[in-house]
Order: sequence, then C-alpha cells, then structure tokens
Amino acid sequence: MQRRQFLITSTVAISTAAASTVAASTRTASAFVAQATPNSQLAPPKPFMVKAGDARFGVHTPYRGRNVNDVKISGKDTNGQLAVFEYIGKEKIGPSLHVHHDQDELFSIIEGEYIFQVGTDQFTAKAGDTVFAPRGIPHTWIQLSDHGKQVYMVQPAGQLEDFFLKMNELKGPPTEELSQKMHKEHGMTILGPPLALK
Repeated sequence: MQRRQFLITSTVAISTAAASTVAASTRTASAFVAQATPNSQLAPPKPFMVKAGDARFGVHTPYRGRNVNDVKISGKDTNGQLAVFEYIGKEKIGPSLHVHHDQDELFSIIEGEYIFQVGTDQFTAKAGDTVFAPRGIPHTWIQLSDHGKQVYMVQPAGQLEDFFLKMNELKGPPTEELSQKMHKEHGMTILGPPLALK
C-alpha cells in the first residue's frame, strides 16, 4: 500500500514538474519569437529590383569622385537590418584603416584583385572570394587590378549610407580632422592610413 501511494505521489510530482517545464519553455519560446519578430508597427519590406548602373534611390555616391559606390539595398528597405553597396573601382586605391563599432561588414569580390587587412590578418581576394570583417576589428583594403568590382554589405545598416551622402556633398577632399569627425558621427573611427602598393 505504501509503495502504491509512493508511485502515485511520484507520478503526480513528475507530471507537475513536466507541466511547469513545458509552460516555462513556452514562455521562453514566446519571448524569443517576440524578440526575433520585427516590430509590428514597421511596414514589411517590399520586393524591388535595382537595374545595373542605378543606385537605389537614384543618388550616386562615387568614392573619390570617380569610383562607383552605389547603395543597392538601403537600410530603409530592411528596417535598418542590412545595407548593400556595389563598388566599381577604376583606381588602385582603398579606404583608410578604420573600424565599424556596431556593424559587421562582408565583401564579395566580383572582378579584379584586392588585398584586405582585417585585424592582423591579410588576404589576397579575387573574383569569387568573400571577406568578412567583424564589427570592432580594424580593416581596410586596396585594389590591385586596374579594374575591380565588389558587392559589400553592412549588418545592421547603421549610418554608412548617410556617411557616403554627406561625403559626396563636400566640395573637395575633407581635411584629416573633418574626415575623422564625419567617421565618428557615423559609427566609425579612422585608425590609420590606407594600404599602399609597393
């Protein structure tokens, strides 16, 4: 009789614990879904296509005045989650050594050849290669070929698109002080000069 009572009591206790665990898991899963689901107040993204040679909103932001640097998917399209750019290089140049404090950056090489510096690592990247520069790690690149093309993206979108718009409003190359100020205002810091070809 005592054994039977023990089994009944144990079964009830186990069932109660299991129900509590399931309820807790359901609450945790619901919280996770709520965090992962975009704010219902935001409009859902809509499909679109940007033609070759076009910028997303028709505003071109060339790098140093002659290298194509167009936004293809804007942060406005993705509720700030992602921005995608196309760079077509006509010069053997690249950006200053810099860091994005809150964005990961990914580069996919379409044409040409580049050297990338990410942290202490250096990569030679050619067509078909992909380079990942995590947020908080200094990086830069330089084009080695006469012509180059890459698609690069930042996640989240941050303020990179606005940074390029502001840079292209300038009447000439910015001073070092102004460049550093503009980088800081858009979530980046310049840490050193661009790479140079030997």
